[in-house]
Amino acid sequence: MKTKTINLFGLISAACPVLTFAQSPTNPPNVIVIMADDIGYGDFSCNGEKTIHTPNVDKLAGDGIRFTNAHAVAATSTPSRYSFLTGQYAWRRNDTGIAAGNAGMIIRPEQYTVGKLFQSCGYATAVIGKWHLGLGDTTGSQNWNGHIIPGPSDIGFDYSFIMAATADRVPCVWVENQRIVNLDPNDSIEVSYETPFPGEPLGSTHPELLTVQRPSPNHGHDQAIVNGISRIGYMKGGKSALWQDENIGDSITLHAISYLEQHRDTPFFLYLATNDIHVPRVPHPRFEGKSGMGPRGDAILQFDWTVGQVLETLDRLGIRDNTLIILTSDNGPVVDDGYQDRAVELLGQHRPWGDFRGGKYSSFEAGTRVPFIVNWPGRVKKGVSDALVSQVDFLASMGSLLGKDLPDHLKNDSRNELGAWLGTCKKGRDYVILQAGSLSVYDGTWKYIAPNNGGPLNVLTNTETGNNPQPQLYNLKRDVGEKKNVAAKHPDRVQRLQQILKECTQSRGGGCVISR
Repeated sequence: MKTKTINLFGLISAACPVLTFAQSPTNPPNVIVIMADDIGYGDFSCNGEKTIHTPNVDKLAGDGIRFTNAHAVAATSTPSRYSFLTGQYAWRRNDTGIAAGNAGMIIRPEQYTVGKLFQSCGYATAVIGKWHLGLGDTTGSQNWNGHIIPGPSDIGFDYSFIMAATADRVPCVWVENQRIVNLDPNDSIEVSYETPFPGEPLGSTHPELLTVQRPSPNHGHDQAIVNGISRIGYMKGGKSALWQDENIGDSITLHAISYLEQHRDTPFFLYLATNDIHVPRVPHPRFEGKSGMGPRGDAILQFDWTVGQVLETLDRLGIRDNTLIILTSDNGPVVDDGYQDRAVELLGQHRPWGDFRGGKYSSFEAGTRVPFIVNWPGRVKKGVSDALVSQVDFLASMGSLLGKDLPDHLKNDSRNELGAWLGTCKKGRDYVILQAGSLSVYDGTWKYIAPNNGGPLNVLTNTETGNNPQPQLYNLKRDVGEKKNVAAKHPDRVQRLQQILKECTQSRGGGCVISR
């Protein structure tokens, strides 16, 4: 007997069957996104690396769908997260580069976001953890000692407990609902990314105060000193509000658990953005030495613990079966990224990038090919998917899940790929567009990297950038390591992929309409 296929809310799916069951709109699923930071495709044991053991991530993958061909939009944090939360390619704007700690809000209040989507469907929404998308109206204009506006509440998040930027940038404080936590009003905070504050020691001038980690030469992490670690940027005051680096993972996890407990009886969307693997890597003492790969490896184990805590909490609250979890990373891996934590020396046989070339900051595949797991008990078919997936599609796919039509101007960059994400479609996207030193386009077989005059090596991180003044074309089915540039042999394929980029970049509204 032939089974009629309908999607979650009873709508016929013409292009691709979504599910073989009907889900009542009166009981919408909770949605949790666990966004790792700087974790590479090869950093999880479920992706084949035998040098690390991540049992909780492996369990999530084993009970769900593990994707082998999923991509972040960009090879660095800020543009990647911007695209994930807005459904728009970050390269359409010129102000979405790696954000300083005092950057103004990059996602503007008037923009549509995944938070606003979920809110419009009656969800409680929260962001907990790393932010790195700016706060306040303009760079340097924040009122750090009061209510910081605009902030996450202005772009769709009811609750926020975040780092203003990331761990290696000041201010090193938690910001809850747009106010700094534990701030003493008699010890106000001042932040600058241009001028040091008189009398405040810096890593470059007081190396004897660097008792936890020292910066790598020439990386620039040698300014304000917080907790025995020098950072990027200058900061004064706020002593009672400073985070403790070894407790960052615990703080993020405990606030996530508390949020789940408080919202067990209402549909929620939680964007849980961890920081563990990003520098400076200071895992909690209970993880120290457990990986045999130093702080970076120990931080991966700490991340895996966070995943386990979330799963245990959902089970305890009895809401696991009605919770869709997506686990991924903002970009590819980097080993030496600014501190002398012996990550390179202790790496051993571990390959954070897996079989791929490059890493964070790179146009090569390891820059944007990231772990991607979708788990929803009883709702997705367990297994491994080779479907081509892009994080930019989160917005449109969740719109489909919720039965919500998106504004017309958002229907080009972000595509409805819910069938692929839930495992009922094997194909996925026709192509993905990726951003690093230049743009590239990848159709699942052929990858074209546009010419770029930048240097071929990021000498600070020892990462191949993929920059080249000549067009590059790789057949990833035969050459997964992108070792052989075959652009000269296949001018027709180069021209076709160039045309995709041209159509996408010249259309202000998105208009990427070319298919394979």
